[in-house]
Amino acid sequence: MPTTAPRGVGHLRGTEPFPVAARRALGDAQLRRNLRHATTTIRAKSGAVIDEVPDWAELRAAGSAIKADTMARLPELLEQLEAAVTAAGGTVHWAADAVEANRIVTELVAVTGSDRVIKVKSMATQEIGLNEALEAAGIEPVETDLAELIVQLGQDRPSHILVPAIHRNRAEIRDIFRREMPDVDPGLTSEPAALAAAARNYLRRIFLSTRVAVSGANFAVAETGTLAVVESEGNGRMCLTLPETLITVMGIEKVIPSWADLGVFLQLLPRASTGERMNPYTSMWTGVTPGDGPQQVHLVLLDNGRSAVLADEIGRQALHCIRCSACLNVCPVYERTGGHAYGSVYPGPIGAVLSPQLTGVADNASLPYASSLCGACYDACPVMINIPELLVHLRSQAPHPRAEAVAMAAAAYTMDHPPLYAAAQRAAGLTRVAGRALPPPLNGWTSSRDLPQPPSQTFRQWWAER
Repeated sequence: MPTTAPRGVGHLRGTEPFPVAARRALGDAQLRRNLRHATTTIRAKSGAVIDEVPDWAELRAAGSAIKADTMARLPELLEQLEAAVTAAGGTVHWAADAVEANRIVTELVAVTGSDRVIKVKSMATQEIGLNEALEAAGIEPVETDLAELIVQLGQDRPSHILVPAIHRNRAEIRDIFRREMPDVDPGLTSEPAALAAAARNYLRRIFLSTRVAVSGANFAVAETGTLAVVESEGNGRMCLTLPETLITVMGIEKVIPSWADLGVFLQLLPRASTGERMNPYTSMWTGVTPGDGPQQVHLVLLDNGRSAVLADEIGRQALHCIRCSACLNVCPVYERTGGHAYGSVYPGPIGAVLSPQLTGVADNASLPYASSLCGACYDACPVMINIPELLVHLRSQAPHPRAEAVAMAAAAYTMDHPPLYAAAQRAAGLTRVAGRALPPPLNGWTSSRDLPQPPSQTFRQWWAER
């Protein structure tokens, strides 16, 4: 089993470090307005429906406990899931990495003779770059989630886990539809109802003429072999019922032990993500039902670095994520830079801890620093992932400049020798006249923060006087 996700395939690694990409995003005033409006709206909706639940704290604790138990028994639960899916008439495939997953799915589609697939919104297929692999094999993938369709038609990249086109406003979406959508009304307006109708007219023809669908899965119940997808539009329901063949690509961490456990997450997820009391569409399927729905059902269990994450007793918390995006919506860094700056399909605080672990910290070394460590993400997470703890943990694994190592060694030596430490304290007092920034070459630290003002008196001096 590979230790990390392979290079050169998928969308887990950016082409530039976060600080460089973030600086460019900060200069885009329209992007920042779009993000501020969207995240503020989602936060308000989510907060209102969470306040209605008297046992929200207990639900969070239950979700966290279920996920911790799942990670402790993951191999056993995956084998139980495989047996249950197989017994229900489905076929299970194991994919060690993105390359193997893409090959499995492409071959399954090719066997059907179809040159097009319809897709349910799926982070896992974005992670492995499945669309690109299908296109290389002459197969057209069509995204059916409205936001994913906007991204696909605009030849863009998702920038949010829940709302991939959060960085676009209505006028921009109208322009994309007019330019890229076949047979669209040239007089299409930017009214939401008009945009939705245009997408519906376009997609319905495709739904009724495509025999293969590809989905992800929000949850998989090991006890029964049931897969579940939650969504807000109904496009997923069309993909899961109309085609003859259904292929699901699922990260191995999405399994949960029992049917009863699913009830906990179906209460947590909609409130934390879309600010709804329940998901408008919750679709579940268990293998094959003769004469009803897809008659060929496949489940591809994807590792792609997850075993490496599981091996880290602290880092494995990141695998608890249920992809609700609550951490993105409260993060001051994400709200100002957007998702593209992270370089990975997983943006925001969860992306800052999950992506480096899937790829190896060295390949995403700047992401653990894409945070102020304010802790808002931890407070918002419905399964209580301690993201600030993970960020600090990963920072300790990131490569550091030799000059930094020398400086830290000197600081450690100074603190271990009281006379030197006392002298350093006296010297620090001199910086009171230096202002709020350090001179070159030390000004890198103060380029984005003020130099703390040292006290007029050290503790030692205060103690000696008393």
